[in-house]
Amino acid sequence: MPEFDLVVLGDANPDLILSGKNVEPAFGQAERLVDEALLVIGGSGAIMACGAARLGLRTAFVGVVGDDAFGRFMLESLAERGVDTRGCPVDPVRPTGVTVILSRGEDRAILTATGTITDLRADAVDRDVLRSARHVHLSSYFLLAGLRRDLPALFEEARSAGATTSIDPNWDPAEEWDGGLLSLLSRTDVFLPNSAEARAITGLEDVDVATEALAEHGCVVAAKFGQGGGMVVTSDFNLHVEAVPVDVADTTGAGDNFDAGFLAGRLNGWSLDRCLAVAVACGSLSTRAVGGTGAQPTMDEALAALSETT
Repeated sequence: MPEFDLVVLGDANPDLILSGKNVEPAFGQAERLVDEALLVIGGSGAIMACGAARLGLRTAFVGVVGDDAFGRFMLESLAERGVDTRGCPVDPVRPTGVTVILSRGEDRAILTATGTITDLRADAVDRDVLRSARHVHLSSYFLLAGLRRDLPALFEEARSAGATTSIDPNWDPAEEWDGGLLSLLSRTDVFLPNSAEARAITGLEDVDVATEALAEHGCVVAAKFGQGGGMVVTSDFNLHVEAVPVDVADTTGAGDNFDAGFLAGRLNGWSLDRCLAVAVACGSLSTRAVGGTGAQPTMDEALAALSETT
């Protein structure tokens, strides 16, 4: 039996979340006050790994951090949430990345210093960890410049060991929207963009047409909507699900928690409609507190929320 249900390859960096109604900075040395500042677990991959562990999956995370306070914060915080970090290299020279999020509840602006985020390379991926997974998930495809060239071989290695695979592309800061991504989808079982990313990657404005085009590569496409909710598309299946009603405090990490819910359902052998419903519940419930991990639900909580909406 594989040691891990899920191995996540991706980004790990703290999020410094500044929240309030007036979080827009003003240059000219003008000082503005925000309501709250929190340093929390950040990085799409790290948030997703914590969400999966919270849902009961045996989870490992592989990503590079620096030998500094931010790096130690990330490794300790992941371990506290039950995520195995034995496969995380520590760079003795380069700093851990950091993201500043200006949050206004249902909307946010994001500023990232990549640091070691971009330093994950194939030779730094622990093959024993990779081959010990039922499923391998890649987060933040466009940020992992050092890994992209070797991803086809890594995915083939994981699949040859019996694992399934998935990708969450996240936003492309260069807005070029490929870099080998589309050719990798033939080796990908589940693709998890948000609706804006799906449209940008395909160049198609209609999200239904865009997700159908992505599904033609042979993968299941599970897409998140900015206002909550989501959809799942295959060559012969298309379903939309609305968000679970909650009082939104912060949307940071909602998409990553959607990913965790969808993959937890898949690994439990559930139907696509049930996987999507759980994914939407996990994404919605995670917005109840500031930060991507502050309100991550257990599976019991996600299922209870679904039962209240049906």
